[in-house]
Amino acid sequence: MKHLFYILVASVLLSSCGEFQKVLKSEDTAAKFQLGEQLYNEGKYNKANRLFTQIVPSYRGKPQAEKLMYLYANTFYETGEHYLAGYQFERFVTAYPRSEKLEEAYYKSAISYAALSPVYSKDQHETKHALEKLQLFANLYPNSSYMPEINQTVKDLQYKLELKAYSTAKQYNHITDYKASIKSFDNFIVDFPGSSLREKALFYRFDSAYQLAIKSIEDKKQERLEKALTYYNAFKILYAQSEFIEDADKMNEDIIKQLEQYSTNS
Repeated sequence: MKHLFYILVASVLLSSCGEFQKVLKSEDTAAKFQLGEQLYNEGKYNKANRLFTQIVPSYRGKPQAEKLMYLYANTFYETGEHYLAGYQFERFVTAYPRSEKLEEAYYKSAISYAALSPVYSKDQHETKHALEKLQLFANLYPNSSYMPEINQTVKDLQYKLELKAYSTAKQYNHITDYKASIKSFDNFIVDFPGSSLREKALFYRFDSAYQLAIKSIEDKKQERLEKALTYYNAFKILYAQSEFIEDADKMNEDIIKQLEQYSTNS
């Protein structure tokens, strides 16, 4: 009985594969649409996509085009082809602005572009593009059931931008390019006022200013020490209980001692 069962299963599989190949090679667009939809409903998105790809141009302007274009775009979404999914859903919302699938299409386009966001250490062009698409969805559908996921995705991508900017500034500090580090941390603090990395940014901005000051030529040293002192105060006011406060206090004591020399000399 087991052998008979396996033979029947094999026969069905061969039959279905044979039907797919036959329709794929035929000129019958209606048969391709019908089989493509059947395969789509069965979760066989790659095969459905191959059939839909062949007939999309033939259905432009026809009543079935809206349904076909949605199914076609969604085959990319379901198979993880994020760029093509985002692009095809964008085409869909442009072509069918009154579709009942419009909200879902905007959502899947935005989420697809978000999936293209690279690790924070790489260029973040795709991340910024995805944030624009996510914000567009939020503007269009503020009460959507998708908004919790949209908000979390925005939060995740925003943190990636924060981490990118912070890491760049910290790297300047690491390689002792203190001027660039200070400028980068200044920009970070302005651009991301609510960042969870703000405490570290304020500390390492102070650290960079301190290092720049004590290593300066005499003509610039006093001015830079005074500037470093303002950065210490900004850090101390906000983060008096910081894990970095002990190091910050030691640097501040050194700054005060060195500044006292200038007041004595004057």
